[in-house]
Amino acid sequence: MNRRRTGMEREGQAAAFLEERGYEILVRNYRCPSAEIDIVAREGEYLCFVEVKYRRGSRYGGVEGAISVEKMRRICTGARYYLAENRLRTDMPVRFDVVFILGEDITLIKNAFSYVGFS
Repeated sequence: MNRRRTGMEREGQAAAFLEERGYEILVRNYRCPSAEIDIVAREGEYLCFVEVKYRRGSRYGGVEGAISVEKMRRICTGARYYLAENRLRTDMPVRFDVVFILGEDITLIKNAFSYVGFS
C-alpha cells in the first residue's frame, strides 16, 4: 500500500475517532501556501488543529518526538491562515491536538503543543 493512501485511511480513522469523542470535523487536509493541517475540528469552545501520526510498530519510537519543532511551526502558520481565511476572531480559543496511531491503538493528546512562532 502506498504512503498517501495509508495516510488518507489513517486520517479517516482519526476523524471517526474524534467524532466519537464529540469533535465536529470542519475540514480534512486543509492546505495553505506553507502548511497542511490534517484535521480542523471544533470541540466545545475550542477550534482544534489536529495532526495525525501513524506508526505500524514502535520500532521508530512513540508519540514523543513524532512531531518536529519545524512541523509545529508549519501547523501554527496554517492555523493563522485558517483563522484569517475564515475571518475568525484572532482571540478564539485554539488548541493543537495530536492523534497518534500505533498499530491498531489510537491515542488522543489534547493540547499536545503550544503555539510555536518564529523567533
